[in-house]
Amino acid sequence: MNHDHSHNLNSTVPRRISVNQTKDCLSIDYTGDVRHQLPAEYLRVLSPSAEVRGHGKGQEVLQFGKRLVTIDKISQSGNYAIQIFFNDGHDSGIFTWDYLYDLGANYDSHWAIYLETLNQAGQSRDADTQVVKLV
Repeated sequence: MNHDHSHNLNSTVPRRISVNQTKDCLSIDYTGDVRHQLPAEYLRVLSPSAEVRGHGKGQEVLQFGKRLVTIDKISQSGNYAIQIFFNDGHDSGIFTWDYLYDLGANYDSHWAIYLETLNQAGQSRDADTQVVKLV
């Protein structure tokens, strides 16, 4: 048996996942001292659930007012994903290792696109803010 390749079979598989004390950030540690910090709000608005993604291209439902959302708990889903339970009741997103890795590795671009989409829609990250665009 050759065990050499098993440990680096897939670098997107986390070694450790933890939620910080304030429950607003997920830390994911990977082999080779790579760590991604993913804010709860970011995970919530980019949740891979049907509720957020819609059922096809262009069917996405923009999530807004989620700045203060926190993570109640996470649980493993099979050996390839976690389910994240958010304090706003959202828990239908199954985050696969590949998706989580992509969220961490491409954080800046994903977040920039989200903020731009939010801006275009005239929505805010704050739950109690209504943005009125005056001409």
